[in-house]
Amino acid sequence: MAGLVLATLPRSILFLCGMNAVRSPMAEQMARRALPATIFVASAGVRAGERDPFVDAVLAEEGLSLGERHPRTMDDLEDDYFDLIVTLAPEAHHAALELTRSLAVEVEYWPTPDPTDAAGTREQIMASYRDVRERLKTRIGRRFAEIEPVPSR
Repeated sequence: MAGLVLATLPRSILFLCGMNAVRSPMAEQMARRALPATIFVASAGVRAGERDPFVDAVLAEEGLSLGERHPRTMDDLEDDYFDLIVTLAPEAHHAALELTRSLAVEVEYWPTPDPTDAAGTREQIMASYRDVRERLKTRIGRRFAEIEPVPSR
């Protein structure tokens, strides 16, 4: 592609949503798989949440697992400096903008539906969670597809 300028990957990425129970842990696991292991990837929520068994089920379909990980808030993070914060819900976006007001941190908002609003049969609910998983997978693939990894020193 003539004229394409390749940027470098961020060294650290935080996925942030409301309660770190559904969207952000899904995004974290898929980004860990898609990106080089040298990139620190984490997720957190604005508020404390509870682990969601539907997330475990749709991640397992992709061969991914949260392991023993439980939802955490931004206050639970050991390090709160990231090169890129990806917000997945409006309240998370507002919190990230407030947090980074005086910092040189890139914040991107990826509006992502909340599958916990789904109703119906177990299969209908699973379809809603799968939709979110696939949207996040696609978005991660597009966002980081044309970026060249930073050479190791």
